[in-house]
Amino acid sequence: MKVIVQRVSQASVVVDERVVSEIDKGYLLLVGFTQGDDQNNIEYMARKIARLRIFEDEQGLMNLSIKEVNGKILSISQFTVYGDTAKSNRPSFTKALNYQDADLLYKEFNKVLRKEYDLDVFEGIFGASMQVSLVNTGPVTIIIEKE
Repeated sequence: MKVIVQRVSQASVVVDERVVSEIDKGYLLLVGFTQGDDQNNIEYMARKIARLRIFEDEQGLMNLSIKEVNGKILSISQFTVYGDTAKSNRPSFTKALNYQDADLLYKEFNKVLRKEYDLDVFEGIFGASMQVSLVNTGPVTIIIEKE
């Protein structure tokens, strides 16, 4: 499982020319799954993201979690985070988990963030062609991976 975390002042996702989700201060998550991912991966990643301290405190240090700043999460499923260009200029997505299993894990991941960590989680539409907009503050982008 791989998650790209971007600290944002705002983010939104549009599908079919309609805004389906938007947030102000928080995280935009680009979430990908691979073969072998399971509940343990989900729990690890949710815990890591909930506890991640990348918001600035009064001294300007990245020392606060998303909960401490009342931030929200926009979670976007993105199999392309497992794109492999090692052997070609055309990415191979063989490491990405199949559609059906990834959909189940994605829903479970968002559920754990909501229920276990009491976070406000908004979503894109799984499998849809989405236009994602964001204002990355800092910029701060962190890649978290659990094998």
